[in-house]
Amino acid sequence: MEPRVIDLVVVYTERVEECRAFYTGIGLTFRKEQHGAGPEHFSATLGSTVFELYPAGGRPPTGRLRLGFSLPGGPGREPGRHTVTDPDGRTVDVRISA
Repeated sequence: MEPRVIDLVVVYTERVEECRAFYTGIGLTFRKEQHGAGPEHFSATLGSTVFELYPAGGRPPTGRLRLGFSLPGGPGREPGRHTVTDPDGRTVDVRISA
């Protein structure tokens, strides 16, 4: 049996720009996308996983959810495990390598 991986995570939010800024601040790099007549949204590729921020647009925003990211160290990034909260109140675990 082949290993299973999560290859897509979509977060629906009413605060797209604020969430984009937050996740950019912890080290993700986004590009703006739009598929056909769908809404503009932001997408970041993390290895084989795509993480997207979509406007809620009539859908309920993604509620209680805990996300975890492992990121390389760098300027302004203190190595270790950090727990932060995104603009929608989701808990985000950030692990920064030394």
